[in-house]
Amino acid sequence: MPLQFLRQIFEDHRSNTALIHRDRPFTYDWLLGRIDLWRDQLTSHGVDAGRVVVIESDFSPDAVALLLSLIETGGIAIPITPVVRGKREEYLQIANPDRVVTLQNTAPPQWDELTPGIPNQLYDHLREVQHPGLVLFSSGSTGQSKAVVHDFTLLLKKFIRPGKNLRTLPFLLFDHIGGIDTLFYALSNASCLVIVEDRSPDAVCAAIERHRVEVLPASPTFLNLLLLSESYKHHDLSSLKYITYGTEVMPAATLERCATLFPDVRILQKYGTSEVGTLRSQSRGSDSVWVRIGGEGYRTRVVDGILQIKAESAMLGYLNAPSPFTNDGWFVTGDVVEQDGDYLRIMGRESDIINVGGRKVYSADVEAVLQQMDNVAE
Repeated sequence: MPLQFLRQIFEDHRSNTALIHRDRPFTYDWLLGRIDLWRDQLTSHGVDAGRVVVIESDFSPDAVALLLSLIETGGIAIPITPVVRGKREEYLQIANPDRVVTLQNTAPPQWDELTPGIPNQLYDHLREVQHPGLVLFSSGSTGQSKAVVHDFTLLLKKFIRPGKNLRTLPFLLFDHIGGIDTLFYALSNASCLVIVEDRSPDAVCAAIERHRVEVLPASPTFLNLLLLSESYKHHDLSSLKYITYGTEVMPAATLERCATLFPDVRILQKYGTSEVGTLRSQSRGSDSVWVRIGGEGYRTRVVDGILQIKAESAMLGYLNAPSPFTNDGWFVTGDVVEQDGDYLRIMGRESDIINVGGRKVYSADVEAVLQQMDNVAE
């Protein structure tokens, strides 16, 4: 039962605040009761083990409880946030779900029953081993989105080992591997998640101040917007202990400025993909783009300058694309890296390289130079 260790943590910390949503606290005792309530709802709507269910919502107390209930009942969960509403029909066609549960503000949940299409061998595998599943979509910016299928039991293994109890703001979305990682790291340490619906710099800074947030996982783009907006000047961010970043290449100038402005905050680079999950990481320093990645259950290697990863928690496969794994089980990330001993510098996607007169140029390097010019504001 993959949720058993989490249930025990929740039982041991019933009075702790698990979630803060719209400034209202929700305890682990509330979460336990809500998981049971959603399990009854799933049963009443004919959702048993192996059913494929879309959760149409961003982070919210009910979305979290529903996801946990699906894991407990052996369902296959597909989180979809409002941000990707334009791709909703594409996602549904690819994922072939049995049910769609839409959670909107304070309105009652909307249940839609769909007609299952052609069976899929990845879903069948999860049913055969009686494990819950997770489906995440790639951005699909240059074509049809890829649907990544995970065995949730394997994904949750790394959270059994205790970490730090830190009040965290889940900036990355509910349908992103980084958001899922943030969620389960917090829950597995009986921490508090401070949920924001407005991810603008001012709203995020206000939430950090109001709820004494200690960890801010973010993207380099957001951190750059934070610097440009100067929202950090108008709010007390002294509670912050960690800023983590990932999802895209970090411009060195942005990182150095963040390190200067937040000298008492550890700034850490994270690395992960939808296909293999999020690896443990250690930055060389708060102002360094060099990072060491790996950890229990992960191995890395660099072949022809491209990072490859072998992971116990690797996806089962894509619903709608060929396997990206080598014959010996390594995932080819497509990320070009430089090496310095155990440390790596992520240069960018192999597909993003610009060929100028026979020389390979990375857009991130061009941006880094532009940011250092006196007459360039942004």
